[in-house]
Amino acid sequence: MANKRVVVTGIGVISPLGNDPDTMFSALTEGRSGIREIVTEGSKGPHTSIGASAEFDPANYLQQKPDSLDRVSQFTIAAAAMAVKDAGITFTDDNRNRSGVSFGTGMGAANALEETFVQLLLRDPNRVKPLTVLKVMNNASAGHVAIQHGLAGPDLTYSCACSSSSVSIGEAFRQIRHGYADVMIAGGAEAPLTFGFFKSWEAMHILAIPDPANPSASCRPFSKTRSGLVLGEGAAMVILEEREAALHRGAKIYGEIIGYGSSNDHLHITKPSVDGQAQAMSLALADAGIAAEEIDYVNAHGTATVLNDVTETRAIKKVFGDRAYKLPVSSTKSMHGHLLGGAGALEFAIALMAMQHRAVPPTANLDVPDPECDLDYVPGLGRRDQDIRCVMSNSFAFGGTNAVLIAARR
Repeated sequence: MANKRVVVTGIGVISPLGNDPDTMFSALTEGRSGIREIVTEGSKGPHTSIGASAEFDPANYLQQKPDSLDRVSQFTIAAAAMAVKDAGITFTDDNRNRSGVSFGTGMGAANALEETFVQLLLRDPNRVKPLTVLKVMNNASAGHVAIQHGLAGPDLTYSCACSSSSVSIGEAFRQIRHGYADVMIAGGAEAPLTFGFFKSWEAMHILAIPDPANPSASCRPFSKTRSGLVLGEGAAMVILEEREAALHRGAKIYGEIIGYGSSNDHLHITKPSVDGQAQAMSLALADAGIAAEEIDYVNAHGTATVLNDVTETRAIKKVFGDRAYKLPVSSTKSMHGHLLGGAGALEFAIALMAMQHRAVPPTANLDVPDPECDLDYVPGLGRRDQDIRCVMSNSFAFGGTNAVLIAARR
C-alpha cells in the first residue's frame, strides 16, 4: 500500500511571545524578546533567574479545575484546543477511532513534582495531595487531550529531553503515513520555571549569564559572546491529517510534512555529535526524497551553548555543503528561550509560519559573530517577502536523540 500524504491543518501555541501563532510570529520577525528576570521562591527566600515565561490564565482556557492539573498539562490542553479550533475539525463516531494524540515532554510535571517534594520534606512527610500521581505521570497531558476530544486512536507520550516534541510529531506523521491513524493531535509542552529546576540547570553551568544592561538579550545563539541557554515555558500542538481527507473537507493547509529523520549520537550523554546531527538531517532529506538544495530555511536547534552552536554549524555544513553558506538559518530560542521537550514543536510551528508568511525570523542578539559559526544566521530583524517553499526544523537532545522535521508548501 502506498504511503499516505500528511498535512498540518491546525496550530495552537502557548508561548512567551503570545498565545496564538500569528502574534508569536510577528514578535519573532520584529526581533522582540520574551526573556526577562523571573523570581522563584526557595526555602531560604526568593531567587532571581533569567527565563521566558508565558502569560497564561488557565481560567481562560480550561474546562477542568486548574488545581487538578500541572502547569504543563494546562498548557497542552489549551494549545490542543486552539489547534483543533484552528483546523475546524470535528471528532465524531465516524472518525474518533482513527484519531489520536502524540505528545512530547522532557521534564514533565515540574511544578507538581516540586510542590510534592516541598510538602514531604518541609511540611508534612505523611501527607500529599490525593491527585499527585495523576498530575505527575508523564502521559497525563496526552490523556487529558484525548479525553477532552473523545479520541480513541493512539495515545502516545515521548520523553527524549529536548527532542521530545519533534519525535512526537515525527512519529504521529508515521502513524498517518503508514495507515494506523487518519488524524493526530501532536506536539509537546514544558513548564520548567521552578526554583528546583532553575537550580538544577544552574548546577550544570550551561545557563546564560544574565546581561546586566538588558536581561532580555541574555540568549545569544551563534554569537562569540554567548554564555548558555535560557529556560522557557509553553506548548505547541498541531493537527496532522491525511491529505486527501483534509482537502475533501476544505481544510486550510499550513504545509505538508514530507520528511522525518531520527538518530542517536551514542557517544556521550550531553556532548553533541556532528555525525549524529548530520545523520538525522540526511535521513530527513532522504525520507522526503529531496535534495539539500531544496531547503529554503532551517530553524536551528541553536541553544546558545558554546559546544552545541559550533557542532550544529559543522553538521549543517556537512549536509548542505556549499549551499550551507547561502541558506538562512536562525535560532528563535534567542527570543522565546529553550522550551526543552516543547522546543521542537514550537519551532516546527514557527517554521510552518515562516512558509505561511513568507518571512524568515531572525537570530536576535547576534552582534558579535563567532568565527566558527559563519553561516547566514539572519541577525537582527527578520526578512520578509521570502520565497520559502521547504523548511527544516532541527532538535538535538541530551541523551543523544536527534530529530529533524521537513515540511513543504504544497
